[in-house]
Amino acid sequence: MIEYCEHTLPGGLTLITHVDRTTPMVALNMLYRVGARNESPDRTGFAHLFEHLMFSGTRRFPDYDAEVNGMGGESNAFTNNDFTNYYLTVPADGLELALQLELDRMTGLDVSQRALDVQRQVVTEEYKQRYLNQPYGDVWMLLRGLCYKVHPYRWATIGADIRHVQEATLDDVRAFHARHYRPDNAILAVCGNFDSEQRVLDIISTLKAKSEKREAKLDQSEKRKAKSETGSKREARSENVQLKAEPEQTGRRELEVCRNVPSDTIYKAYHMGGRLSDDYYVCDLMTDILSNGHSSRLYDHLVRRDGLMSEVNAYITGDVDPGLLVVTGKLAAGVTMERAEAAIDAELAALATDGVSAYELEKVQNHYESTFAFSQYKAADRAYSLCYYRMLGHTGWVNSEPDNYRRVTAEQLRATAERIFRRENENVMYYCKGE
Repeated sequence: MIEYCEHTLPGGLTLITHVDRTTPMVALNMLYRVGARNESPDRTGFAHLFEHLMFSGTRRFPDYDAEVNGMGGESNAFTNNDFTNYYLTVPADGLELALQLELDRMTGLDVSQRALDVQRQVVTEEYKQRYLNQPYGDVWMLLRGLCYKVHPYRWATIGADIRHVQEATLDDVRAFHARHYRPDNAILAVCGNFDSEQRVLDIISTLKAKSEKREAKLDQSEKRKAKSETGSKREARSENVQLKAEPEQTGRRELEVCRNVPSDTIYKAYHMGGRLSDDYYVCDLMTDILSNGHSSRLYDHLVRRDGLMSEVNAYITGDVDPGLLVVTGKLAAGVTMERAEAAIDAELAALATDGVSAYELEKVQNHYESTFAFSQYKAADRAYSLCYYRMLGHTGWVNSEPDNYRRVTAEQLRATAERIFRRENENVMYYCKGE
C-alpha cells in the first residue's frame, strides 16, 4: 500500500508526496499534460522537441545535467501522444536542489537560439536513426496514418513531418513553453527519504519566494523585451488545438509496403476504447491470453505447433483517448501473407465465439497483479505511477488498479472480442520483404 498526500498549490501545481524511509534516495517525477495530441497538424513534433529543450538550462542553472551529476543523481524524460514526463533521482540530501531545478526550468527556462539549433539537429538525427535507417522503423508512422484519419494520434511523437521541427523558430518554442509548461498543467510527485509532506511544502514555498525576489530585480528593459518576444508569438499562436474525435471506422483498410527487412510481417490493428473505459482492462487481458509467454494461444498455435511465424505479438497502445489493439507476426520462410492472416483470424474468431476458460483468465489476472507489484518497487516508479494515475483523475488506482483487472469476466472478454474483431474495424498492413 502506497500512502500519499496530495495538494493543489497556489498557481495550480498538483503536488503528491510519499515518504519512504527505507531508501537513501529521493525521486521527483514531473508530468506535463502535453503530448503529440496537443499539437497542431502543421506544427507536429513540438512536444518531443521540447522534451530535449527542457535540458537546455535556466538563467540560474545554465547546465542542468552538471547540477544533477554533481549530486550523484540521474535524470531523464520521455514523450508520448498524451503527456511528457520528466524524472530525477538524487540522494536524500539533494532534495532542495532537485526541487529547485525542476521548478526553475518550469518558470525560468532559458532557450537560446544555439540551444534550439542543437536540439533540432539532435531530433533530426533521432528521426533518421530510429525511423528511417533501421528495419521496421517506419511501421508506426505508417500504421498510425492507416488507423487514424482525424485524431492527432495519426502522427507519431517525432512528428508527421520532420520539417516542422527543422523549421521551428525561437518564438515558436517560447510560445509552446508558455502555453503548456505552466504549473496548472503539471503534476509533481516526490517520493523517498524525507521527513514529511510539510518539508516539501516548506521548500517549495521558500523557493517560490526567492524566485519572485530575483525576478523583481531583473532589469526592466530585459523584462519588457522578454514580454514583447513572448507576447507577439502568443498573439500569433495562442489558440488551443481543438481535439477532434476519430469517427467510427466503417470499412476494412489495407496497406502494403516493401522494405529491406529480414522477413515479411503482418500488422492487424483494431480500434478499442480509451484508457478510462472498460475496454482497456478487457483488451489488455485479451492480448496477454493471445501472446504473453510460450503457453499463450498465438505462440502455441502459430509458432510452436504450425510453424507459420517466427515471432508473434499482441498488445494495446494504452492511449488516453480511444486507442488500438494490435496483433503482429513475422512470417516464417515460405509462408504467404494470406495463410498467416487466415491463421490469426481463426484465433481471434475463437476468442469471439468460444471465449476463454476460467483458468486462462485467472492466469493472466494473476500475472498482471504480480507485474503491478514489481512495478512499484522503486521510489522512482512510485513517483511516476502517482503522477500518471493523477493525470487520469484516479490517484487511488496506484493501490487498487489490480481490482479493475479482477472485475473482468470471461463473458465480458468474449463479447468485447466479438465487438472489436470485426472486418469493418480492421486495419491491415502487409510489410513485405523487398526493395
